[in-house]
Amino acid sequence: MRKIIVSNMMTLDSLVAGPNGEIDWFVAGDDFFEDMSGVYERIGTILFGRITYEGMERFWTGADADAVDPAITEYMNKTAKVVFSRTLDQVTWHNTRLMKGEIGDEVTKLKQEPGKDIIIYGSSTIVSQLTQLGLIDEYWLFINPVILGSGTPEFSGITRQVNLRLSGVKTLQGGTVRLMYEPA
Repeated sequence: MRKIIVSNMMTLDSLVAGPNGEIDWFVAGDDFFEDMSGVYERIGTILFGRITYEGMERFWTGADADAVDPAITEYMNKTAKVVFSRTLDQVTWHNTRLMKGEIGDEVTKLKQEPGKDIIIYGSSTIVSQLTQLGLIDEYWLFINPVILGSGTPEFSGITRQVNLRLSGVKTLQGGTVRLMYEPA
């Protein structure tokens, strides 16, 4: 069975975006991209909510994408993508399918399909929903050395305790720390 992995940048106060959706506070040195490059062989599908999908499509198909890292640009554009949205009628990014069904049922089906693991970038609403449903298998949280005070929290609406076990820690350039957790 495929695993669902959350991989998100966060602030020290557990925010994934500022009050206006800004993510200009990310601290991602060269070692961050090197660290993430090992992920590509393990991942077969990227899962998004609408807001993250629209931002990612705009960036990774735009002129600035290759300036980041051509390997990451290729990975983002060639990897299968699934978007959960109640408002989109179609998706235009190559190799993307739109899902409008009940997220728990759809993700359970995705996990049972053959293939490589599934990763979620951003999409805190989906992360919260899947956490509540017990469908997340690994959390890769990149804690950035910044406190915003307000913005979009990584987790909201969770109504049950979720116990986790630390499975890895790595300090990256600029003071970002990658914490890896699995359900206990």
